[in-house]
Amino acid sequence: MKRELTGRKVFLITAAAFGVIIAVNVVMAVQAVRTFPGLEVKNSYVASQTFDAERKAQEALGWTLTESYGAGELRLAFRDADGLPVRVEGLSATVGRTTESANDITPEFRWVNGDYVAEADLAPGKWMILLEAFARDGTRFHQRIDLFVRG
Repeated sequence: MKRELTGRKVFLITAAAFGVIIAVNVVMAVQAVRTFPGLEVKNSYVASQTFDAERKAQEALGWTLTESYGAGELRLAFRDADGLPVRVEGLSATVGRTTESANDITPEFRWVNGDYVAEADLAPGKWMILLEAFARDGTRFHQRIDLFVRG
């Protein structure tokens, strides 16, 4: 026996569908605002005034940086233009998820066979490393690195 599809039933189906969509949007918006870690810089105009000079100074160092993660160990390999290991001053890094700051860690790096190595327990997924180091002459080297940890 078939039931008749009335205007009332169509309205209830449509209202339920839109209700689900609105509820999901509200939950996602609340999560986005709650987990947003904040601004990258306090004043973007002031930061932009020195950007080109800092970029040129960093490029003049001729350094490359390669990151790797395995067996609970985060490894950073700084190399100069000749491919030789570079010892940096004041290395600091924040490792965290790209979407929230709840799992951020600040690993302690040590110099091991030409690389900087730190213990880090990273779950599978996408991570971000915000890195800052200085050359012996005081030139700042900073970089944001995306790291994908396989599960």
